[in-house]
Amino acid sequence: MTEIDSTPQETPTKVLDLPTSNDDPENSNPPQSSAKTSISRWYAVQVASSCEKKVKATLEQRAVTLGVSNRILEIEIPQTPAVKLKKDGSRQSTEEKVFPGYVLVRMVLDEDTMMAVRSTPNVINFVGAEDRRATGKSRGHIKPRPLSRQEVDRIFKRAAEKKTVVKLDLAEGDQIIVTAGPFKDFQGEVIEVSGERSKLKALLSIFGRETPVELEFSQINKQN
Repeated sequence: MTEIDSTPQETPTKVLDLPTSNDDPENSNPPQSSAKTSISRWYAVQVASSCEKKVKATLEQRAVTLGVSNRILEIEIPQTPAVKLKKDGSRQSTEEKVFPGYVLVRMVLDEDTMMAVRSTPNVINFVGAEDRRATGKSRGHIKPRPLSRQEVDRIFKRAAEKKTVVKLDLAEGDQIIVTAGPFKDFQGEVIEVSGERSKLKALLSIFGRETPVELEFSQINKQN
């Protein structure tokens, strides 16, 4: 498994496409000295839904309390800017997590740091490989898997792009009014929502006929 070296590197706006990575010979630098002798690497940690910020704050505090802050070095929740279109038509600036349910931790992995992370409230486990038990049906122990340099670069690059995501509280059957584009002021009913593309399809009455039209989230408001 590829290891990420501890040599300082320019890290884009800070974590998860979690594919299995290939070995990366660039990450084979020898360890440095003493408490810094071990190499720090990035690990993905799965957490309870919507608890990413809480885990980050708690783990930062626990790292100091448990005396491992020199080995738990960074905790990141990569995010991109987002605009949420609310039911009343207003827009709220917010942050969209790149990979909800995960935080990234750059750390020197040893028994103390591993326990500090695993015992933090709302932490589920590291992302890694399961050590299968030789007998029985119980699940094996999860061995943390460090992210490769390519994975880290890809994750942080995605967060650094700062492409605004538009989120809309909409569902099929909702009534909308078009606020921009060639169909401005037309009203219609939502028949399909494509959140990953920030688009929807709505039936608009055009020349007396119900016509399906694809619209951007930013082009419509939801009607009460």
